[in-house]
Parts: sequence; C-alpha cells; structure tokens
Amino acid sequence: MNRRQKIEAMLEDDPSDIFLRYSLAMELRTEGDHERSLSQLDELMKEQPACVPAFFMAGQQLVDLDRIDEARTTLRTGIEEARNQGDAHAAAEMSDFLTSLGDLGEL
Repeated sequence: MNRRQKIEAMLEDDPSDIFLRYSLAMELRTEGDHERSLSQLDELMKEQPACVPAFFMAGQQLVDLDRIDEARTTLRTGIEEARNQGDAHAAAEMSDFLTSLGDLGEL
C-alpha cells in the first residue's frame, strides 16, 4: 500500500479530517495528478472556515502548471480569507508569492 492509498484508507474512517484531505491533495500533486489535487484543494477552500493553506498550495501548483491568472485569483482570495481568519503570516506569505509573479503570464 503506497502513501496515497494509506491516506485514502484513513479518510474512509474520517472523511471530514481536514489534515488528511490536505495530505491527500499534496500526495496527488507529488504523483502528478494535478487535476485531482486541485479539486481536493478547491473543496478545502470551500470549507467553513476555509483551509487557508489550501489557497497557497493551489496557487503554487497553478503557477507550476502555467495557469498564472487562476493562481493570482486563488492567491488574492486566500489572502482575504487569511486576513479574515486573523492569519497575518499566511496572508503575508501569499502576498509575497503573488508579488513574485510580477508580469508572469500577462500579455
């Protein structure tokens, strides 16, 4: 049983576990299954309260996939969510990453 399969097995026992769901998204990214990974992260971003790290990881993955405009949108939303949750550190990290994109992907 590989790492992803172990996480999936644990999720069968507790499908609402945010940490396991985030771990599954990261494992899918590592395996190169970007669409499933981004789908998992999207679900985490829609949680109440939203999983702030999911915005940053989705933004980074979207940049890796050269989906820069989507990354910018995701990061901006994540910054707002982080601020709403009082997570200044995460907001600053995402702001720095967003700034680092500069003109990347723009026509």
